[in-house]
Amino acid sequence: MNARCIDLGHMGYVAAWDFQKRIAQDVEQGGDDTLLFVEHDPVLTLGASHKESNLLLSADEYASLGIEVVKTDRGGDVTYHGPNQLVVYPIFNLRKHGKDLHKWMRGLEEAVIRAIDYLGVKGERSSVNTGVWVDQKKIAAIGIKVRRWVSLHGIALNCDNDLSSFDVIVPCGISTHGVTSLSEACGRKVTIDEAMPLIAKAFENVFDLSFEHVQLREVLA
Repeated sequence: MNARCIDLGHMGYVAAWDFQKRIAQDVEQGGDDTLLFVEHDPVLTLGASHKESNLLLSADEYASLGIEVVKTDRGGDVTYHGPNQLVVYPIFNLRKHGKDLHKWMRGLEEAVIRAIDYLGVKGERSSVNTGVWVDQKKIAAIGIKVRRWVSLHGIALNCDNDLSSFDVIVPCGISTHGVTSLSEACGRKVTIDEAMPLIAKAFENVFDLSFEHVQLREVLA
């Protein structure tokens, strides 16, 4: 199955969300499934079921730290995005992938598990919480929104980001487990650029796709 892969580079959260919606319209109208990669400025995104108690600072305190706070329509609670974290937005038509939300979520987890396995990192699922875990620490958060069977939002994979940034929230509303990164798990620096092709390869294998790598300027033209 043909699909597109687009690297948005470094882009603000709201701008990337607007771009997701644009791509989702195209996918809904018959366009190819599209995998977006992006790196965000520091931002807390609030899922539709977030609890205010999981925000440990005030709005002014977050602003003073240079952290934006954005309410979203994805599922889940609060999470952090920032530099050196790979954010992956699969804008896929789920009619082509079984029209099964549980299967879709497990497929996203499987893609991350396979991608990090290429680096020798053993990822696991939790029977209770969505995402991918390494030694009971979350390495990838997953939250989606499905509209007319097109999926938006997606995966945040910690690569070489500063994990202390998660200290200002209760990540995904889970206080019993910490977070980790590929760099921490591998004992060496693992960059976004190293992780991107591994994620793309894993998506191709899990969802039976063949990606065409498209430049952003071609889509915007």
